[in-house]
Amino acid sequence: MKIKVLITGGTIDKHYKALTGELAFTQTHIVDMLNRGRSMAETSSEVLFLKDSLEISDTDREFILDKCLSCDEKIILITHGTDTLVKTAQFLAGKIKHKTVVLFGSMIPYSVDNSDAMFNLGVALGAAQLKQDGVYIAMNGQVFNFDKVEKDKNLGIFTGT
Repeated sequence: MKIKVLITGGTIDKHYKALTGELAFTQTHIVDMLNRGRSMAETSSEVLFLKDSLEISDTDREFILDKCLSCDEKIILITHGTDTLVKTAQFLAGKIKHKTVVLFGSMIPYSVDNSDAMFNLGVALGAAQLKQDGVYIAMNGQVFNFDKVEKDKNLGIFTGT
């Protein structure tokens, strides 16, 4: 069972620039994360774009949808920034049939100490292989249905609704 990993950016793939103190994209870390986690799941990854989720437009969401619909894989992971992760999940839901889609990201970049990136990737990877067809969000050690989750910006976590 091959898993497609679609990479869209978000905090998970940002890198801290010490000279300027800002977070920016240089390249994806997802393949390195899978290797570091010693994942034996058969995956194929594709970088769609590297954007902060606040910059993701409905045109970008259509592009993500097209990639989900056109790939042969029935299991899809999507990296995504956390600010609009729920919005993208809701956009995809109902439009994708007979596939399991799990979106995930991180609150702290993979490249920074104490990141939640590896943990969220592991939960997403496991959930994608166990869940029925549908769209889900994997964050904070939990797997949520796309329509029963929200980001609590005050606490910096995702919670069920």
